[in-house]
Amino acid sequence: MKIAILGAGAFGTALGGILAEKGYDIDYYDRKVEAERLKDVLFDAKILVLAVPSKAVPHLLPYLPKNIPMVVATKGILSAKTFQDFKDYMIISGPGFAVDIKAHHQTTLTVTDERVREMFQTEYLNFDFTDDENGVLMCGALKNVYAILAGRLGLKAGTPKWEEYIQAATQEMREILAANDADPATVDLVCGIGDLRLTCNLPSRNYEFGQILSRDSNARPEKTVEGITALAKIKRGELKVPEAAAKMHQLMEEMTWV
Repeated sequence: MKIAILGAGAFGTALGGILAEKGYDIDYYDRKVEAERLKDVLFDAKILVLAVPSKAVPHLLPYLPKNIPMVVATKGILSAKTFQDFKDYMIISGPGFAVDIKAHHQTTLTVTDERVREMFQTEYLNFDFTDDENGVLMCGALKNVYAILAGRLGLKAGTPKWEEYIQAATQEMREILAANDADPATVDLVCGIGDLRLTCNLPSRNYEFGQILSRDSNARPEKTVEGITALAKIKRGELKVPEAAAKMHQLMEEMTWV
């Protein structure tokens, strides 16, 4: 069975590697270098795996078939409404750096459909489950924003201040999910607190960019930093942020250029 991997970056190729090992016919689409090849990649595909950066998603979705099952692996999307035109989509998310997955390190991810578990289940990859699609997507976007602030504050993983920050950010994420018709309990899955803990530390690009901001408040990212894309959407009002989410409001006010 052919599976089209839309996005040939680190995470897309990590997921594609798992599927190839399991005997699926894999074809990759990289919009940066192969813009004309999309039709060929989609031809005869039975499942799509969306793994492009979140800012590329709105530009790509209009060209994708709406009747083929799609696994959403992109993080940084704030709402399942993004996929309302698609008849069958499911989500995979959580604390897995691509390099660790490629090295077959033990990793647990969150899925919203048992078919995803069946596709990706291996000796080193495990899953927890929820049907809260909105909550999983929000967690995947929010943890990147909080990682930027953690880096800017210079918090070091494992220290009391870092643990205190993680707990506060976790509670804010629960409050934001509740305010946006998602299940606050989703934050307690690996797509929430697990990914937050992983991302609020090096080698996360979001945390690293936060460190850069602590030295130069006028710095701009030289590579993809998903938390900036998410923060821009939040500042545009695409997500309700309760007043109690003080750290999120702090970053929204400080990063005036986003």
